[in-house]
Amino acid sequence: MTNLAEPATEAPDKPTRRGSLRPLLLRMHFYLGVFVGPFLFVAALTGLLYIFTPQLERVIYADELTVPIGETKQPLADQIAAAQRALPDATLVRIRPGATDDASTQVIFSRPDLASSHWLTAYVDPYTSSVRGTLETYGSSQAGPLRTWLDELHRSLHLGDIGRLYSELAASWLWIVVLGGLILWWGRRRGKKQATGRRRLLGWHATTGTWVAAVLIFLSATGLTWSQYGGETVADLREALSWETPTLPSTASEHSGHSSGSSGSGSSVGADQVLNVARSAGLDGPIELTVPSAPGKAYVVKQIQNAWPSKQDSMSIDPDTGQILATLKFDDYPLAAKLTRWGIDAHMGILFGLPNQIVLALVCLSLMAMIIWGYRMWWHRRPTRTESGFGRPFPRGAWRTVPRPLLAGLITAGALLAWYLPVLGVSLAGFLLIDLLLGRRAQAKA
Repeated sequence: MTNLAEPATEAPDKPTRRGSLRPLLLRMHFYLGVFVGPFLFVAALTGLLYIFTPQLERVIYADELTVPIGETKQPLADQIAAAQRALPDATLVRIRPGATDDASTQVIFSRPDLASSHWLTAYVDPYTSSVRGTLETYGSSQAGPLRTWLDELHRSLHLGDIGRLYSELAASWLWIVVLGGLILWWGRRRGKKQATGRRRLLGWHATTGTWVAAVLIFLSATGLTWSQYGGETVADLREALSWETPTLPSTASEHSGHSSGSSGSGSSVGADQVLNVARSAGLDGPIELTVPSAPGKAYVVKQIQNAWPSKQDSMSIDPDTGQILATLKFDDYPLAAKLTRWGIDAHMGILFGLPNQIVLALVCLSLMAMIIWGYRMWWHRRPTRTESGFGRPFPRGAWRTVPRPLLAGLITAGALLAWYLPVLGVSLAGFLLIDLLLGRRAQAKA
């Protein structure tokens, strides 16, 4: 909750008794709102643009994603062969049979000239084995060009690793700003003065922030898992606590020496039998077949339903015998791995479908409105019309009012956060340096 103004019931320049944390929170909240607010606004705006991209893609890429319903589906091997003819210079990686009668089969290829996690996908009519089109797709979600472009806009503003610092800065500070705003609002001095001007803005800002605080903290935490530097800390923590998502062995039997990833039908059993084995074993719903990548490797078949209830069971199948070699059920995942999966899917707006998307859209709009109200309150705090300058910060030296044990705890916590969240640490040092320079300039003018 980016509260940039102090409750009107308190005079900002009035001396505050010792033993109070509020003056320090007010000053920190002010600076965080002023300097981090633009980054949060951009993250909320780009996130809002991304939320409904699955529906947009179904409209924009309807020719590729949907097909006229026919009578009999062709063998999967024939569909793969048609896709390989359309993309002869690419290497087959995965196949996604259509999950509904009107869905195309997605045959996914890699190619050396593609960026990391980017693929070429051929969309094949399962009734005629004709290729309806090809698109460059991204990630495990098979995002199309539109969703990929907006995802990169939200993640890095299309500026590469340097651009990713903006989203990490926003995710690193969002939860701190929200918690600080909640403490300030709940601990305010309540009065019955008429709600006009700045007080009315403050009421809108704080009430809205209270309603969406839990979702904002959730988005901050899950956003950090994708961040460039903080994400490494999250990954190390998950590894140390054995919270990693389990993986399925993909090694086939010793005699599977001729299997390769060049074709979905070049092994003894072929993709069709692998699909039938997986379906017979209970892998229903949308699934994905990963073809053997080298001799001795197995097919890996995985459910890919991320919507609730999640279906993420997987199994490895011998490409020569069609025997199931290993099975990994989502129910057997560690709780932390399940929470990570659900958290990522909820952050992307796909866990609960349209209700999930609507909630995220409302939260993004709320955050943008709170930032605008916050800057408006900052403007209300500007000096008199005869003076120059913008809104005044809260008085310097607020840390002196904090009890020593609490201050020591805050410094320790700040140091630990700065160490494990480097972008937060560097920006915190920048805020302190700016504050110090402003203080020196004020002393020089006095």
